[in-house]
Amino acid sequence: MAADAVGEDFEEGGGPPKKKFSGKKLILFIVLPLLLLIGVGVGVYFSGLLGSDPVPEETSQEAAPPPPPAQAVFFDLPEIIVNLNSSGRRSTFLKMNISLELQNPSDIGRINEVMPRIIDNFQVYLRELRIEDLQGSAGMYRLREELLRRVNLAVRPARVRDVLFREMLVQ
Repeated sequence: MAADAVGEDFEEGGGPPKKKFSGKKLILFIVLPLLLLIGVGVGVYFSGLLGSDPVPEETSQEAAPPPPPAQAVFFDLPEIIVNLNSSGRRSTFLKMNISLELQNPSDIGRINEVMPRIIDNFQVYLRELRIEDLQGSAGMYRLREELLRRVNLAVRPARVRDVLFREMLVQ
């Protein structure tokens, strides 16, 4: 019987029993190092440490120079002062100086034609704002995007690239 007990501990090969990797050990000793090596390889590849083939001289001479960047054209709007929507008796005012970045210098004429519509659109929107709507960078971003949308609707087919705040005062 003692021989049977000893025989049960050994497999048919006559050696000690084989241990299997558990799931945690498999991840720790095989998958994790494999992922680490792949990550290092990708990092080295994208960092350019492996080097690159030199560009032949004839190709570099034939390459056209990049086009010059488009010259920015700015148009200053008149100062806007509006009364903000407030819940208390105390009035809150917003004073803004805005510049518009135009896509084409020829759009200045179109902006001048519809200036009353632009100012009206801005004032209608700004009068409904509360102080909380203007707080933080997210509030400023939403304000910029809404003003840009409104001015582009007013000056269509001309295009305004961006609305720039030169001055903004809440009192």
